[in-house]
Amino acid sequence: MDRIVIIGAGLAGSLLAINLAKRGNAVDVYESRGDMRTGNAARGRSINMALSDRGIAALREVGMDEYMLNAAIPMHGRMIHTPAGDTKLLPYSGRKGEYINSISRAGLNEALMTEAEKYAGVALHFNEQVSGFDPAGGELEFTSGRTLKSDLVFAADGAGSAVRQALDANVAAFVYRSEFLEHGYKELVIPPGENGSFLIEKNALHIWPRHKFMMIALPNLDGSFTCTLFLAHDAAADSDEPSFSKLTDEAGLIAFFEREFADALPLMPTLAEDFFVNPTGMLGTVDCSPWHVDGRVLLLGDAAHAMVPFYGQGMNCAFEDVRTLNALLQGQPPHADGTIDWRSIFEAFERERMPNAAAIQSMAIENFYEMRDKVADPIFQQKRALETRLEQTYDDYFSKYSMVTFREDLPYSEAKRRGNLQDELLMRLCADAADLSEIDAESAIAAVRALY
Repeated sequence: MDRIVIIGAGLAGSLLAINLAKRGNAVDVYESRGDMRTGNAARGRSINMALSDRGIAALREVGMDEYMLNAAIPMHGRMIHTPAGDTKLLPYSGRKGEYINSISRAGLNEALMTEAEKYAGVALHFNEQVSGFDPAGGELEFTSGRTLKSDLVFAADGAGSAVRQALDANVAAFVYRSEFLEHGYKELVIPPGENGSFLIEKNALHIWPRHKFMMIALPNLDGSFTCTLFLAHDAAADSDEPSFSKLTDEAGLIAFFEREFADALPLMPTLAEDFFVNPTGMLGTVDCSPWHVDGRVLLLGDAAHAMVPFYGQGMNCAFEDVRTLNALLQGQPPHADGTIDWRSIFEAFERERMPNAAAIQSMAIENFYEMRDKVADPIFQQKRALETRLEQTYDDYFSKYSMVTFREDLPYSEAKRRGNLQDELLMRLCADAADLSEIDAESAIAAVRALY
C-alpha cells in the first residue's frame, strides 16, 4: 500500500482525505496553519462560499450533503442595490429548486476535517509548513524540522502552493503563470439585528454594482452578512477613481460609503474597524502545467487552478476535482499485488480537468465585469428576465449561469461554449426590442436550439 501524503487540510485536502480513507488508504495530512477548530481561523479571509450543485454532488458521495446544507442559507438570486437605494432581485433560475447556498468556509472546513478524522487511517498534522520538496525522491521538508519521504503526494495547499513552487523550481518541463486583477478585496460585515434578525433580504446575494468597483454581501446563520468590497488597489492621485490606496482615514472611508453605498452604511457600525484591521486580499488566476510528475505528485484545487471568486465556483471546482479523481480510481481497480497505476490515473485526470478548469477560470473573470457593470444595465436585466421566462417554460433551456451552477453533469467547457452562444443571441434580441413583451418565446427558444 502506498504511503500517501496530502499537503493542505483545507476544503479540497480534507475532502480528498475522506475519499482516500474510504478506499482503505492510510493518509497523512499536513497543514501549515493551526487547527481552526481551536479558534485559529484567520480574520478577514473568509469570502463566504457559494455551495452549488457540483460541490453538493461531491459532498453527497461522502454522505455530508444534507448535513452541510442544513448549515447553509439558500440564495435565490442577485439583489441589486442602486446608488439611490432601490433594489431589484434577479433570480438565478426560472426553475424551482435551483439556487445557490451561502455557507461558512470555516464551518465547512471544520466539518470536513472532523469527518476525515473519523477514519482510523487519517492523521492531521497542524503547523507544518512545507519548506522543501524533492519531487523525484518524494522527500518533504517542513519548517518545524520534520522530514519525511512519501510514495505519493497530493498538493491541495492553495493558491500559494509550496509544492507547486517546488515543482516550478525543480522540474524543467513545468510551466507556471499567475495573473492578478488590479482590484483587491476587503472583508466587512453587516451585523445581525435584534434577536438575530436579518437587516436586509436573507435569501439573496446582495450586489452594489458601481462599474469600476462593487460590494457584495452573503448571509450567515447568525443573521449577519459577510460583505466584501472589491476595489482597485491603486488609482492616479489626480483622478476621481476610488482605490484602497486613497482610503487612508475614517473620514474619507465614511464619505466614500455615504456617496456609493448609502443604504448599507447605517447597517455597518464596525465599518472603520473592519476596514482598517482586516487585510486587503489579492485576486488572481493560477495557470500551470503539468499538474502531475511521474505519477508521484498531483496538484489539485487552487494549487493547480486558483481562480477569482466571481462565479462562486472555486470550491465547487476543487470538490469536482476530488470527485473526478475518485471516479477514475473506481474505474481502474488495483493490480493483483494491490498497487495502483497512479501515472495513468493522473494523466486521465489532467485530460479531463485541465480544459474545464481553464473554462471556469475564464468565466470567473468575465463574471466579475458582469457583476460589477452589466447587472445594472437595462438590456442585461431584460435578458435575464427573458432567460427566466425561457427556463420557466422550456425544460431544455438553461442559461449559462444555470449550466455552470446547476448542471454538474455538464463540463465547464461545454457550459462556456453553449452559454456564450446563447448570451450573444439573447442580448441581440433584447437590444432590438423596446420591451420584453415584444420577444416571442417560441422564436427565441427555436433560435437557441438551432445554435447546437
